[in-house]
Amino acid sequence: MTTTGQGLQVGLMLPIGEGALGAGRPIRWADIREMAVIGEAIGLDTLFLPDHLLFRRSPPGAQLVVDMPAGKTRGIWEAWSLLAALAAITRRVRFGPFVSCTSFRNPALLAKVAVTVDEISGGRLILGLGAGWHEPEYQAFGYPFDHRVGRFEEALAIILPLVREGRVDFQGKYYEARDCELLPRGRRLSGPPVLIGGQGPRMLRLAARHADLFDADFNLKPADAAARLQGLDLACAEVGRDPLTIARSAGARIAIEGPGAAPAGPDGIATYELAGARFAARQGSVSELVDHLRAFRAVGVGHVTLNLVHPPGARGLERLAPVVEALR
Repeated sequence: MTTTGQGLQVGLMLPIGEGALGAGRPIRWADIREMAVIGEAIGLDTLFLPDHLLFRRSPPGAQLVVDMPAGKTRGIWEAWSLLAALAAITRRVRFGPFVSCTSFRNPALLAKVAVTVDEISGGRLILGLGAGWHEPEYQAFGYPFDHRVGRFEEALAIILPLVREGRVDFQGKYYEARDCELLPRGRRLSGPPVLIGGQGPRMLRLAARHADLFDADFNLKPADAAARLQGLDLACAEVGRDPLTIARSAGARIAIEGPGAAPAGPDGIATYELAGARFAARQGSVSELVDHLRAFRAVGVGHVTLNLVHPPGARGLERLAPVVEALR
């Protein structure tokens, strides 16, 4: 995946969790399929899915916070099952997990799944990888939450050689894959491009060493994304990599003004509640949102992944079409 040129590549985070289409409205595969088809039709470059197992209120002291009522659980569909389905029903758009938590699956098996989905799609997968962060889902599904970056580093030592070269022999503290091969090989012998998301110094160094694409996560302001990209540049200097060889991406939560929109403040920020969780988004007209998103390009972001908070679902994507067209 490249993010060169004057235009801004535009992606969408497909909503696959409870409440994404309105309170009390379950989200079904038919909804996800419809949004994917419309997203491809309006010219989106990428479609991404979040890789989570459930959401609950974050424990005290958590680095990243899910602000939900105590005792409430918000469900979500399993990402890689849906990615395989998207691979079969789309034809042009690139897609992937944003990002796949390496703690949830054996690393060698995750590599196998990734190249299989890439094969189904004809070589359109972007392999997003991350260390995970939401402790309640680890506890609920029985995964260890300790040493997440150390585990992630070992997972990369297995996943990357497998998808890029087809073979690995690795023995670590947390994982092993002895004399492991990926056969058959996918149509891209060098494997799908690898996106790594992270914020801390160790994660930034791992991205600087290994990523084809770095993601600065969701940001309300382009300046926030710029600060994270500066951190990547510093990490590249530490590991001796040319920062220009890593494509840059960031996420942006947006809402299109109109019927049913939440009131926005003077800065254009509005707060929405979905399934007990609150989200802040930059709200505005089509032209205001185009200007907002173009400012990401000005700080070095070549690809932006949109989380369309309002309007939800297929109706929202139809209203998003002129934004995508203007950015292209």
